[in-house]
Amino acid sequence: MTPVTVPRVAVLIPCFNEAVAIASVVRAFAASLPQARIVVYDNNSTDDTARIAREAGAEVRRERLQGKGHVVRRMFADIDADVFVMVDGDATYDAGDAPAMIQRLCDERLDLVVASRSSDHAQAYRAGHQWGNRLLTGLVGWIFGRTFTDMLSGYRVMSRRYVKSFPAHAQGFETETELAIHALELRMPVAEMPSRYSARPEGSHSKLNTWRDGWRIFLTIVKLAKNGRPLAFFSVACALCVLLAVVLSLPLFETYLATGLVPRFPTAILSASLCLLGGVFLVCGLVLDTVTLGRREQKYLAYLNQPGLPSASDPR
Repeated sequence: MTPVTVPRVAVLIPCFNEAVAIASVVRAFAASLPQARIVVYDNNSTDDTARIAREAGAEVRRERLQGKGHVVRRMFADIDADVFVMVDGDATYDAGDAPAMIQRLCDERLDLVVASRSSDHAQAYRAGHQWGNRLLTGLVGWIFGRTFTDMLSGYRVMSRRYVKSFPAHAQGFETETELAIHALELRMPVAEMPSRYSARPEGSHSKLNTWRDGWRIFLTIVKLAKNGRPLAFFSVACALCVLLAVVLSLPLFETYLATGLVPRFPTAILSASLCLLGGVFLVCGLVLDTVTLGRREQKYLAYLNQPGLPSASDPR
């Protein structure tokens, strides 16, 4: 009888002061994925998160650099598996959805399956967070392609190829934006699956600040747009410079056509300088577009260098 491939699954749980919720998260995923390796990464918690996670049966490691982005970088570097499940340690995500997400990842040979959050509880998914998520997800979709509806979800299943080719740069919660754009930029096969999102247990508090972290995520999108789509980014800057130059120079042209004189030399010099600056932006975009193409090819080669994941029902 031909043996069936069983992928190695690792559940990665980044944590900071989640003593109230972490035990239930570990036990829920242990019950849902009994063969999985469950690893909790403690990010300098000042409560008993590490001890409680260890007593619940998880393998506990520590990342001393503060911020979720640092934890994700460390987790992806340290842990080896065929399938990676990453979930927040706040007991808001449904562990029961993990087997179906993994099954879809394997059956369709995807690289990323994101749990799209749905909740009828006002305290679970605050209106400000929903509005910011839609805005930022729409902005990323406009720049890189519309694939996700819940880009900032903290619950996702990933292939080894995806994880081991991810060049993590983020420090904080903007890491979810990087994770989404990594898949979009390399045009990886991805999917979303609806998942119930619950309120935090009593005594647990969110570490996400709507305005501060939203601003950091927005700046990350701008930076990644500059690095990932430099020609479009610098073409916009070029167009703005040229447009402003035209607006400033129109009265000068009218005066020149009427009198043959150019009385406002500073404005004329400013308009000419803006046109030159626009040309510099355009040249920068053309040069960096070629550089970006080379970087994207290198990232894709790193992605292809990792073994693909066969369907769970396929023989090796």
